Parts: sequence; structure tokens; C-alpha cells
Amino acid sequence: LNNFIYRGGLFMAAKLKEYFPMIREREELLAEIAKNEMLREMFAGWEKEQQEEFLDICTGVRGLKFLYDGFFKEILNPEYVPERFNDFLSCLLGERVKVLKVLPGDSTRIADETSLLITDIVVELEDGSIANVEMQKIGYLFPGQRCACYSADLLLRQYKRVRGEKKKKFSYRDIKNVYTVVLFERSPKEFHKYPEKYCHFFEQTSDTGLKLELLQKYVLIPLDIFVKYQHNRNVIERRDAWLTLLVCDEPEKIIALIEKYPEFRQIYEEGYEICRNTERVMEMFSKELYELDRNTVQYMMDEQQERIDAQQEEIDAQQEEINAQRETIETQQETIESQKEMIAGMQEEAIKGTVHILRNVNIPEQEIITQICNQYRIREEEAKRYLQ
Repeated sequence: LNNFIYRGGLFMAAKLKEYFPMIREREELLAEIAKNEMLREMFAGWEKEQQEEFLDICTGVRGLKFLYDGFFKEILNPEYVPERFNDFLSCLLGERVKVLKVLPGDSTRIADETSLLITDIVVELEDGSIANVEMQKIGYLFPGQRCACYSADLLLRQYKRVRGEKKKKFSYRDIKNVYTVVLFERSPKEFHKYPEKYCHFFEQTSDTGLKLELLQKYVLIPLDIFVKYQHNRNVIERRDAWLTLLVCDEPEKIIALIEKYPEFRQIYEEGYEICRNTERVMEMFSKELYELDRNTVQYMMDEQQERIDAQQEEIDAQQEEINAQRETIETQQETIESQKEMIAGMQEEAIKGTVHILRNVNIPEQEIITQICNQYRIREEEAKRYLQ
């Protein structure tokens, strides 16, 4: 019953067009693409699967991709729709917040990092706190370390800005919380150890119970884990309703969502109005395909580099062990040589003593030679040397 909704005791096809009449028919959309050379070439450049995905999205067979940068910046732009963004951010942080203004983004990030972002929004809240909301197509390696660096950078930027504004009146009391909110479309492997947890909150605490306001707070949300967890479950919390809006493309779930949260209906209407601009939405889709390819390549390169680094560490450890064994062998060899020299010296003294004793009892020299050859296992030429 994946494509049906229950209504009046009957299961009916869940058609989004019944709720959003502005949705275009497949034939109409294909006809417009065919008439325009640029759109026709763009469409032909996609894989068959990608063409079908695009048509399904625009004709309501599947839900809209609100994680696409072009959609997200329209439906959740803190400058255009501040009340909507306030509600979204409040649900993620678990407390009511209000955006005072949008701040410039972080231009210091290196290129390979920004390429993996879906969107990155930095806002100042009404109480002076800073919130950085970003979405990542593919989660970076070392997510904790990266988030800590982003948070530290935001905190330093706030400090410099507030100190510059307040000048001599500046007090550290003026520095407010910094929230780093990251939503992962495809989360790093660390998150998959907790398959039933999809909202992780972090802050610094003391092991003694001492309370200090250390300002840096984090909310990390693996959307792929949310999708799996939410499967066959009803949306209960408003936070989950927002996450469902962003990730769900199943018509029957979308209809259930807008029936429970009617205010989300306007968001879908805005999205489908965007879809009526065929050129714009095709360029948006092409950009997403390009970024996805680029991100996948970057992610694979990062993973490969991590494996190479791990292998190199293993090789280095093995080499250290081999070097240590070689040093042990060399030390043992030196000991053996020293013991050989000591044994040779003791044997020489013993032979000399034996020769002296045998001579004192008048044993013939040839018999002495024979006896020491047999006793000490040496050649006759060597034995004669002890009788000189």
C-alpha cells in the first residue's frame, strides 16, 4: 500500500496533483523540453534514470527534493521567510529562537569542504547567539573535529565583531552561545553505530558538576538514519515533521504530513511553482547532479586517502617492529661472538694445561698430539702448535 491513502473506508491512489493542481502532466513537460533546443540538449545529457527522476519530481509522482540548494534557499530563507526559519531552527535546537539577521558566510573554508555542502546559513539570534545551519550531501571524515573547528571560528568571529562594536564597553558577558547545526543527507559511519538515534546534541560539561557557560553547542542530524527510523512510523513531534518535509518523497506520506500540518502545504505550493519554470528547475537539477558526482568523487578520494594513511601507519609500525627485531638479532649476534671468543680462549688455556701435564709425566709428543686431537677435536697441525 505504498502509493495509497486511506479515505472514507477506501484505499485511493495518493496523487499529489489532487492537492496541488499546479503540478504539470508528464506529456506537457516533455513537450516543452522538446521545443527548446537548450533544454532538449540538457535533458538528453542525463542518464535515463536521472531523466525519470526529474520527470517524477516535477509531475508529482515523487515528492519535491527540498534538500536541493535551489529549493531550500527559497522555502527556508531566513531573509524571505524568517518566521518559517525561526520555527525550523527552534525545533532543531529544542527552544524558541528568533533570527535577528543573516550574517556573511564563512569564506575561509577550503574548496574541497565547500563542495560537499548543500547549504550553509549563519544567523544571529535575538539574544545575540550565533547559529550556523548547514547541510551536507555526504558527511565529511572526522565530523567531530571539523565541527569543533567551525564552532571555534564562529566564536572568534563573534568575539571580534562584538569587541569592535562595544570597544571600551566590551565585556565577555556580551559573548553568547554559538550553535553548530549540521544535517547530513548521507551521514558519516560513526553515526550508524546508533541506528535509532537521529538527533545528537553536544555541549561541554564538567565531570565534577561545576557549571560554567562554555558557549559552544552542537546539533548533528543524520537524515539517512532518520529516514530508516521513521519508516512505518507516524510523525509525532514537530521536529520530525520538518525532517520529513526535507527528506520524504513518498506522496502518501507527504499528504499525511500536510493534513496534520496544514502550514506545510504552502511550502509545497511554492516548490511546485518553482517547478513550473522548466529552465530554472532543470538547471537546478543539473547542478545537483554535478555536485553529487563531484561530492561522490571527493568522498571516495577522502576514503581512499584514509585507507592509504591507515595502511602506511601499519607499514610503519611493522617496519619499527622489524627494526627492533633486527637490533635484537644484532645484539644477540654480538653476544654469541663474544661467547665464542671466550670459549676459544678457555679451550686454548685448557690445551696448554693438558700438554704441560702430559709432558711432566714423560708422555711422548706424538701420543700427546693424538690425545689432545681426540679430546679437543682439533686437527693435528693445530695440536703441534701447542707443543712448540
